[in-house]
Amino acid sequence: MALPLDYETLRLIWWVLIGVLLIGFALTDGFDLGAMALLPFVARNDLERRMVINTVSATWEGNQVWFILGGGAIFAAWPYVYSVSFSGFYLAMFLVLAALILRPVGFKYRSKRPEASWRARWDWALFTGGLVPALVFGVAVGNVLLGAPFRLDGDLRTFYEGSLLGLFSPFAVLAGLLSVAMLVMHGAGWLAMKLEPGPVQFRARRYGALAAAAAFVLFAAGGAFVAWGGLGFRMAEVIETGGPSNPHLARAVAAPGAWLANFADHHWMMAAPVLGLFGPVAALAGLRLRRDALAFAGSSLAVVGIIATVGLSMFPFILPSSIDPVSSLTVWNASSSHLTLFIMLVVVLVFLPIVLAYTTWAYRVMFGRVGAEEVRLNPDMY
Repeated sequence: MALPLDYETLRLIWWVLIGVLLIGFALTDGFDLGAMALLPFVARNDLERRMVINTVSATWEGNQVWFILGGGAIFAAWPYVYSVSFSGFYLAMFLVLAALILRPVGFKYRSKRPEASWRARWDWALFTGGLVPALVFGVAVGNVLLGAPFRLDGDLRTFYEGSLLGLFSPFAVLAGLLSVAMLVMHGAGWLAMKLEPGPVQFRARRYGALAAAAAFVLFAAGGAFVAWGGLGFRMAEVIETGGPSNPHLARAVAAPGAWLANFADHHWMMAAPVLGLFGPVAALAGLRLRRDALAFAGSSLAVVGIIATVGLSMFPFILPSSIDPVSSLTVWNASSSHLTLFIMLVVVLVFLPIVLAYTTWAYRVMFGRVGAEEVRLNPDMY
């Protein structure tokens, strides 16, 4: 059966869609994570902590769905990538899931009892559920840029030769710290926009400004590390972009500095790192000048720019192998079948606009600043 879109085009579309889902997760659930990571620093008493928690109370469950969508899309569109990453990074994924489980439990159980010790324990659970995923996601991206220690045998069985501690190399830790700074900046922008004027909002702006400066410095340092640290992979032969999905059909080699080649070949891609540097500056300016919408817009641009920089620099690689580059997984050799990608695209074209329309409506209806008096008197709030 002839399909209206060729295999190469569908692979490119799904590569873009996966990027959109990951950015959507970072933009929405990212400010939830960042706000909870700031909880012990911006809130000094129970009322203030309730104010911070209730800035995300109406949206955190819906935001977390983007993470599930991203994982499901990778499973369906790039099964080899899902298999290698979710099995090789199993312990890291388990750590993330354990931290994410603390979030809903913390939100739901914190207010069940009035004792200070009870609530303090759940506050630390919420803090852990915000900080740990932000850190581990960044460390994972750092390891993807370095190349994961896996290989495939002749039967496409995966052999992962890394360890949990091995994931925390200097560059991976730098990427993890960048992720934390980026999401804390984003969370601070959200708190500044959602909280009524007062001491909690002031502290959120102050810590957000520090995070914005850190995000700028760490992103620039990461770029310098990639440029002069010899990171990168490239294809060693002409790629059959419309051929069957078989990781053995395309050969890759380690190539120091290759992650910058796409930007030299396609100058329009420079828009991503420019946004990654401009966004934190705009967020810092907004936080310092008390322009809350500017601060949140700047942090959002930073999220888009930083994540897009990673994806564009690696194209067509999705998960390179550091110990056996010929086993690397790319856009062209690791996707699902032509028919599968087409059917999934039809489903996305039908349902994604509905999801986006509903999400936009929900945010508009539930938007508004959270104040101390409202939290004190409203029994329906956490």
